[in-house]
This record gives sequence, structure tokens and C-alpha cells, in this order.
Amino acid sequence: MTEPQGSAPLPSLAVIGIGTDIIECERIDQMIEKHGQTFLTRVYTTDEIAYCKQRKAANQHYAGRWAAKEAVLKALGTGWAHGIQWTDVEVVNQVGGKPEIVLSGVAEKISRDMGIAQMMISISHCKGYATAYATAVGEAPSPKGSAE
Repeated sequence: MTEPQGSAPLPSLAVIGIGTDIIECERIDQMIEKHGQTFLTRVYTTDEIAYCKQRKAANQHYAGRWAAKEAVLKALGTGWAHGIQWTDVEVVNQVGGKPEIVLSGVAEKISRDMGIAQMMISISHCKGYATAYATAVGEAPSPKGSAE
């Protein structure tokens, strides 16, 4: 691939981690029925709750965000260890609906320490299932032995 004339070279990006998750939407329904607001505020941010409540099939949107959070932690390689909270991983939608991940707290620190520049996410759901795929990207490390 050639670079446009007069532009600076773009940094090489590397995949630092990937993660995927799938969940039954009914499982999230059951958790909401059983634990109510306690479950919602433990797992989802205020903005995520507001977004999902506005949707016709709210359970599918909650499940999609659940799957996204799980996929992100798999991409980080941490799972729920190291003091990460569910709300440290937030799904926000850009204008037009594209989902974006915003990290905070311990998840943000771990991401920064790993050199992750962006956490990309794809979420899909239907009546029965929700799935998500996360890709953590950052600057490619310099080859060993090269001058810095």
C-alpha cells in the first residue's frame, strides 16, 4: 500500500488481543427479573441502562452489552480479575449507532499498560442470543535490535 504524497507515515498497528462472547438473551431477562435494579446498576452504567430501556427489545440490548463487556475482558486477557468492575467497560453508541468501548477504572489502567490505543467492538443480537467480538489494537512494537 502506498502513502499519499505529502503525508507522514502512519504508525503500524498491531492486534494486542481479541475476545468474543455469546449469551442467551433469556439469561439476562432472568437476572433482571430476579435481582432487578441491583443487577442493572452492578453491571451497566447509567447511560447504558437509559439506552437499553428506550429500546423495544431491551433484553437484547442488555445482552449485547453483557457480551461486549465479556469480549473486551477476554481481549485484555484479564477476565474479571485485578479488581475490574462491570461498569469499567461501557458501550456507547456514536451517531448512526456504531458501538464504541469506553474504559475506566482498573480496565483503563490495564489497557494503557498494555499499550492498547483502541478497543474495537462489534455486537449482534436477535431474539434468542447476543454476541460480541472485541479487538484491542495498539502501536506495533519496534523490531528487536532496531534503533529507537
